[in-house]
Amino acid sequence: MERDPGALTPDQLLTTTRAVRRRLDITRPVELDVVKDCLRIALQAPSGGNAQPWRWVVVTDPAQRAAVGHWHTRAWRERFLPRQEEYPAAMVASAGHLARHIADVPVLVIPCLELESAALPEGSQASLWGSLLPAAWSYMLAARSRGLGTAWTTVHLAYEREVAEVLGLPDNVRQGALIPTAYAVGSEFRPARRLPLEEVLHVDRWS
Repeated sequence: MERDPGALTPDQLLTTTRAVRRRLDITRPVELDVVKDCLRIALQAPSGGNAQPWRWVVVTDPAQRAAVGHWHTRAWRERFLPRQEEYPAAMVASAGHLARHIADVPVLVIPCLELESAALPEGSQASLWGSLLPAAWSYMLAARSRGLGTAWTTVHLAYEREVAEVLGLPDNVRQGALIPTAYAVGSEFRPARRLPLEEVLHVDRWS
């Protein structure tokens, strides 16, 4: 589905941007210019102190996708297969489908942080990752508005060092996620089931 600027209201965009795994069209190329347009929008996200420490690795080469996909698939098998009964069956099936086909997804986007040193700082890292994760989500929203499907995955981070070697990342660059990106098959996405607000809302005090 090509982008129709008037097709989605902001509320619709925010409530129907889903993790797309089974419905990624792995047969259709994704234009790099479209991905760049989405990333330009992502760069407008908030950044603590306006430091903008984000860096974006866009993987399109089939051999590179296969190498990254190898570690994602291995991590998924090691983490989920032995404990799959602990998770909803639909989620396991969907994530398993992506794990088997992730190397075939035309674009893999890896949002990263460039740090002052190789070690993550001690203590709360909310402000650190808070300068990357909103931008990554903005990328996914921009992609959705252009008919692209995405999924937020972090499974591969069990092998972050190995993936860094594949990508040639310096020691002071840390990965935040892996976002497979492809045109979505179909255009109907509905809001997900979520807990009622009343069950998660605390006003003024926890109790």
